[in-house]
Amino acid sequence: MNPVLTVVIPFYNEAGCAGEVLAEIRRAEPDAEIVAVDDGSTDGTDAILRAAPGVRVVTLGKNCGQSAALYAGLRAATGGIVAMMDGDGQNDPADIGKLVAALAGADVAYGVRARRRDSAARVMAGRLANAIRRAALGDDATDTGCTLKVIRREHVDLLVPFNGLHRYLPAFFARSGLRAVEIPVNHRPRRAGVSKYTLGGRALRGIRDLVGVRWLLSRRIAWPPDQVP
Repeated sequence: MNPVLTVVIPFYNEAGCAGEVLAEIRRAEPDAEIVAVDDGSTDGTDAILRAAPGVRVVTLGKNCGQSAALYAGLRAATGGIVAMMDGDGQNDPADIGKLVAALAGADVAYGVRARRRDSAARVMAGRLANAIRRAALGDDATDTGCTLKVIRREHVDLLVPFNGLHRYLPAFFARSGLRAVEIPVNHRPRRAGVSKYTLGGRALRGIRDLVGVRWLLSRRIAWPPDQVP
């Protein structure tokens, strides 16, 4: 019998916190399938993931980026409901249950970080990026930078894989007519390691991605959610 819930977590060089992140998820969701994706780590993360009991590990042969790792995990999930979260410990697995419960009145549920535990510069950059994205794409998601999201597994078929996809999930789901709900969630300081993004690199990539996503959504066939080929 397939599990009701799958939790998908991409990891890249998170040996300092990967074990505790997985243990925390298991304590919060003891019956969930856990799919951990190693995105070409070079610090021993993969060995830590494989040593964790009851965890399915997907290993990418090289570092392909968060979007590729997340998409690989989504495709590997077998639960009817799929939760996504970061592997750096900043998302709180205790919030997963709230998002799953919210699906009683929606198709997808997004976490909104009630109090971000990042630098002021990163917080301001995130707010600016969200405002630009909403203006360009017309989606009304408040905090796409929060990885903690819960969807139904069949809705993975609505996505088009590309580098940067993880920032535009709400736009794809909105284009497909899905009903979304936002839930305030906890956000914690990074436990170990360093962020894999720089503000400058993220801004340049974000502008390029935004142009591409806007074009793609303007050309994409708006299949009804239950009729995706």
